[in-house]
Amino acid sequence: MTTCARTTAATLLCLAGLALPAAAQADFRSCLAGLGQEAAQQGVSPETFRAATAGIAFDEKVIELSQAQPEFKTPIWDYIAALVDEERVEDGRAAMRQHASALAQAEARYNVDRYTIAAVWGVESNFGKNLGKMPLVQSLATLACGGTRRREFFKGELMATLKIIQRGDIDAGRLTGSWAGAFGQTQFMPTTYQRLAVDLDGDGRRDVVDSVPDAVGSTANFLRVAKWQNGQPWGYEVRLPARFNLAAAGRKAKRPIGHWASLGVTRLDGRPLTGEGPAGIIAPAGVDGPAFLVTKNFDAIYSYNAAESYGLAIAVLSDRLRGKAGIQTAWPTDDPPLSRAERRALQSALTERGYDVGEPDGRVGAKTREAIKDVERRLGMPQTGRPGAKVLEALRRG
Repeated sequence: MTTCARTTAATLLCLAGLALPAAAQADFRSCLAGLGQEAAQQGVSPETFRAATAGIAFDEKVIELSQAQPEFKTPIWDYIAALVDEERVEDGRAAMRQHASALAQAEARYNVDRYTIAAVWGVESNFGKNLGKMPLVQSLATLACGGTRRREFFKGELMATLKIIQRGDIDAGRLTGSWAGAFGQTQFMPTTYQRLAVDLDGDGRRDVVDSVPDAVGSTANFLRVAKWQNGQPWGYEVRLPARFNLAAAGRKAKRPIGHWASLGVTRLDGRPLTGEGPAGIIAPAGVDGPAFLVTKNFDAIYSYNAAESYGLAIAVLSDRLRGKAGIQTAWPTDDPPLSRAERRALQSALTERGYDVGEPDGRVGAKTREAIKDVERRLGMPQTGRPGAKVLEALRRG
């Protein structure tokens, strides 16, 4: 797809003679020269800067991703189902067996539960399988020069990346990741890497890309600094009483556990609440869905990506990896979410019917959603583009 087809602004400029790429690239080269001067002031050698930026170009895709407004808001049940399914649990247990020594060492040195470390690893990169493919220097230079609202932030991340390269911890060619600059097996931002990455394997390099010990050790160190308390749970699923006031709850609204017990909150089996210290109540789908009592350890997980849905995915995956049950209360939907295997089956069924959704990989992007909308239209269903059980079953029935 051409630049002209992607955005309205780009279309107007393309009609004016394809001015956007040339102007953007010229501005980018000028900005890059200025960044080189700033890098030198921060101790990055000219040789390092030239080598790291050789051949990079202004990346419009990065700007598009940074400005994109999501057209599809993922329901919490779809989000959790895609991150915590049987496939992820089995892969996680295999990864924990394979790297048991590294996880045990990280747990012992930083006093952080190995199952939680592994859960972060699983959610962030599928245990090292999905590291991201966008070159960090190019992405961060584009964001630092591209007129985004957070130019100074991304400039700082770029300078940190250049220092990582200069120090020799990670080869520049291996520094790929997300459009925003997160990289490695547990997706550190470069400045976070500078502060918290560790050399757990003892080879003199903090390589969170190709060294599993360094990656899990760095994650353990992050959680330690975030005040993880080993031996304490992140929380657990609870049952709320009728007419429970969610306005008085929330992750930040922590109260003594006895306070919640006095309001009628119980464990799922009706037993009294247990645990020490303050805790909050979260109900990400409202009072009709699953609810959870969460401790300060949940806050430590939350700090990794500042989203309760993200924190809950890691917390539940950590429980599954240690052999506990997953979420027991049904989500408030009549269209159950799909696992990654079921999403691949959905994409394969769409492909068989002539829809171009790309490789069936379980990742639901724009092409898959548009195909689902067309199927929903043909079936007389509301056109949501959501990969749910109803659409999958309809396709299986032909």
